[in-house]
Amino acid sequence: MIKFSGIRKHYQMGHQTVEALSDVAGEIRTGEMVALCGPSGSGKSTLLNILGLLDMDYQGEITLSGNAYPKDPRQAALLRRTQLGFVFQKFNLVPVMSAWENIAYPLMLNGYSLAEQKQRAEELLDRVGLLDLKDHRPDNLSGGQQQRVAIARALVHKPQLVIADEPTASLDSQTATTVIDLMKSLGHEMGTTFIVATHDPRMATQCDRTIELVDGMIQTEVMQWAS
Repeated sequence: MIKFSGIRKHYQMGHQTVEALSDVAGEIRTGEMVALCGPSGSGKSTLLNILGLLDMDYQGEITLSGNAYPKDPRQAALLRRTQLGFVFQKFNLVPVMSAWENIAYPLMLNGYSLAEQKQRAEELLDRVGLLDLKDHRPDNLSGGQQQRVAIARALVHKPQLVIADEPTASLDSQTATTVIDLMKSLGHEMGTTFIVATHDPRMATQCDRTIELVDGMIQTEVMQWAS
């Protein structure tokens, strides 16, 4: 479970202070997929960057499975590498790497043997239905296929938390539905928490819960299901 409380973030624009987040708090359960919604400028990306340890200049407290988020940059980098995964709108795959090499990249950074890298990458490729394309580079894959590779890469090292930023924005309706279903089913099965910033109503309605941010504050939370 990830918990956050008293999250505040401000930016200095000349002589003016702009508060991007104001006393934001919440809890997200293990294996839950939560949509973070709101208009542009509402603070979604700011909160996502803070929860993903991409921005450490904030006030407040965050814990992941009861352990406080580190303040030291080296410890933060270690936590990002071992316990967090990321899925982006533009896929962010390495163009000179094959599908399986892109997926294996987090394992390489964490010191896994080449044999284990390939085995686990191929297991995830099979789960996302792309094993037959394991040696293809990103420019030989469709947008939906690239996003499935990106999801597999985010999950290959079995992180506790995956941060997803507009993961369906570049996809057509049918492909987006496939990607949403894949993220949700794998997250539930693996016990991985997903926090998804999205403007896509298809994404939001398929998540377990929706949190709406307006002007840097949480306005509403909507449960899609109850366990």
